[in-house]
Parts: sequence; C-alpha cells; structure tokens
Amino acid sequence: MAAPSNPEPLPRIRPATAADIPAMIPVVNSAFEIEIFIDGTRTDTDRMSQMMEKGQFFLAEDDSGRVVACVYTETRNERAYFGMLAVEPSKQGTGLGRLMVEPAEDHCRRRGCTWMDISVLSLRPELLPFYRKLGYVETSTEDFHPSRPLKPGCVCYSIVMSKQL
Repeated sequence: MAAPSNPEPLPRIRPATAADIPAMIPVVNSAFEIEIFIDGTRTDTDRMSQMMEKGQFFLAEDDSGRVVACVYTETRNERAYFGMLAVEPSKQGTGLGRLMVEPAEDHCRRRGCTWMDISVLSLRPELLPFYRKLGYVETSTEDFHPSRPLKPGCVCYSIVMSKQL
C-alpha cells in the first residue's frame, strides 16, 4: 500500500504592494483568458496601479514565493467591493478562490463595512453558483463599463451580488 501523498501546503496570503504588480499581472490575465468577449488582456501595470491607489489587493504565494492568486478590495463607506478575483489556472478548482475571499471580507469588515458587493458579468453565468455558495445573492443589475472594448456583437451587463458581513 502506497503512503498517502502530502497535501499541498496552504499558500501565504498577504496585502499586495506596488512591487507585486509585475507578478500579479500574468496571474490575472491568465485567469481571465476565458473572457474571450473582451478585446485584449484584462489588466496591465497602469490599471493595477490606479486600482491600488483606490483600494487594496491581497495575493497568495505558494511555498516558493510565486504569486498564484489575488483579489481586489475597495471600501465605500458602509459597503465594500471586491473584484478581479484571479487564481492561476493550474490552481483553479482547489478552493483557493474561496480562500482569497476570506481576507478580502475580513479587511473590509475591519474598516467598518457591513456589506460586500461584487459585479459578475452576464457573459460569465457559471460564476453565479460559486458566489452563491459564499453567501452572495443577486441584488441588481447595472451597465458594464469595460476597461477594454467588447468584441463586436457582444452585449454584456453586470449582475451585482451582495452579502452582509
């Protein structure tokens, strides 16, 4: 009988700094490659730098220090927002996405937020059950304002999901 394999160690999750941007960009862009309806990549240095000025990214590093996931948070009075949840494709389906949402929620809760919101694109309906399992419910829809143009013929809107913290 073979000995059981050791489970992969949990990643280290920490707040990201500007110095982490170059390591986070490929994780985000590879995780969002599935969004073939958007022209170009999901993010770049300028976009992530602008987001860091408004909010806080958290990242996960594997035991070698390689970035394998990240998530963005922004506090807006009593409400908070999280987005750009990205997990390196080889690590998707391992629970890392769920693990990344916890520090995002905790961070916003410590800043006095009582609600957390996320916008899910209508062209990504497979994400709705994932966020429902985390306690989020659909609360409204709103126009989608992409940072990159949508490909011709694509129509997309945002589905806002919320959770009380």
